Amino acid sequence: MVKITRRQAVGGLAGMAALPVASAFAQTAKLPTAPVTINIVDVAGNLALTQKAIENYKTAKPELISNIVFTKAPAPELPGKIKAQQAANRVDIDLVLTGTDALSAGLEMDLWVKLLPDDSGALPKLADIYQEPAARMQTLAKDHGVVVTYYPSGPLLEYMPDKVKTVPTTAEELLAWAKENPNRFLYARPANSGPGRTFLMGLPYLLGDSDPKDPVKGWDKTWAYLKELHKYIEYYPTGTRALMKELGEGTRDMTVSTTGWDINPRVLGVVPKEAKVGALKGFHWVADAHYMCVPKGVSDEKLAVLKDLMAFLLTPKQQAYTYDEGYFYPGPAVKNVTLDMAPQESQDAIAEFGRTEYADLIANNPIELPLEPASMVTAFRIWDEQVAAAAK
Repeated sequence: MVKITRRQAVGGLAGMAALPVASAFAQTAKLPTAPVTINIVDVAGNLALTQKAIENYKTAKPELISNIVFTKAPAPELPGKIKAQQAANRVDIDLVLTGTDALSAGLEMDLWVKLLPDDSGALPKLADIYQEPAARMQTLAKDHGVVVTYYPSGPLLEYMPDKVKTVPTTAEELLAWAKENPNRFLYARPANSGPGRTFLMGLPYLLGDSDPKDPVKGWDKTWAYLKELHKYIEYYPTGTRALMKELGEGTRDMTVSTTGWDINPRVLGVVPKEAKVGALKGFHWVADAHYMCVPKGVSDEKLAVLKDLMAFLLTPKQQAYTYDEGYFYPGPAVKNVTLDMAPQESQDAIAEFGRTEYADLIANNPIELPLEPASMVTAFRIWDEQVAAAAK
C-alpha cells in the first residue's frame, strides 16, 4: 500500500452545518468514550471525491476521531489481504472505499460487516435520499456496503481527433478500426479498471447478446468479439491511469472511457483538452458506484464511528464535494445535490472541461446495473483466462 498525499481541505469547518443530522443518526450507536484512529483504504480512487468531506468530519468530531490514515491499494489485491488479516485475527483496516470489483470479491469471500438494516439508527433511510440509479446500485451491496458516490459511467469511446479521422459509430466499426490500426486502440484489465469493466459489461447490450446479465451462458457474441479484438491490442494496462497516460502521450489513439475518465484527465493535463468522446449506436450506460465497506473484525466502537461518518458523507453539503474535478462525473449519490453547491474549483473545472452532450446522453439512453457480484467475478475470470491469455 502507498500513503496518499493529503489533499488540501477546503473549508475545514464546512461540515458543521450537517453535524446535527449526522449526530441524530448516531445517537443510539455505541460511540467510543475517547477518540480513535481510523484506517481507510481506497481501492477505487474514491478519495479524490470524498477525502475533503472525510477531513471535514474529523474537524467536526474531534471527540470521535483523533487521526485518519489514508492508504490506497489495487482492487484485486485487497480482498486476499483482508482475508489473511481476519484469519490471523489482526484486522488493521477499518473502512474500504471500493468500486463494484472489490465489493464483489469481498461479498464472495464473506469479508464485509452487514450494515443494513441498521438497528442502531446511525444510517439514514437510504431509499429516501438516493438518486434512483444510485438506489439500484445499492442493491448490489447485499446490505454489506453503502453507496457513497454514483455516476452513469460508460462505455464511451475517447479518441484524439487528429489521429482518428473516421470515428466508429458501432461495435462492428470499432473492431474494423482496430484491425486497420493495430495497437492503436487499448483498454485496461476489467478487474482493475472502471472503463475496462464498463466496456466488458456494455458489449452484450451493443452486440445483442442473449442475456447481458449472464456472462457464462448469455455472452457468446461478447466473448467472440473480445477474442477477435484481442488480436489487435498490444497489451492490457493494469489500471486506467496508465492507459490515459498513453492516450495523452500519443502512444494510443483511442480507448474506452467514462464520463469521469474523460473529464478528469483533461483537467489534470494528462490527456489533451482537445480529446473527443463518442457513444456507439444503441449503447446502454452501465452505471458505477463507490461503496463504503467495513471488514469483519473491526471493533464495535469503531463501527459506530464509521456509521456516523457514513451518515455525514451522505448529507448534501458533503456530497457536493464529490463533483471534484469531474473524476466520477457527476458524482453525488444523493438527490438534489447541484453543481452550484460544489466548491468553486469544481464548478470552474467542469465549466471548462465538461461536455454539454452528456446531459442528453444521460437523459436519453438506458442506465443498467452492473453484473451481480458473483457474475462479475466470473466475468473477470473468463476475461483473464480466455481473452487476455489467448494466443494472437
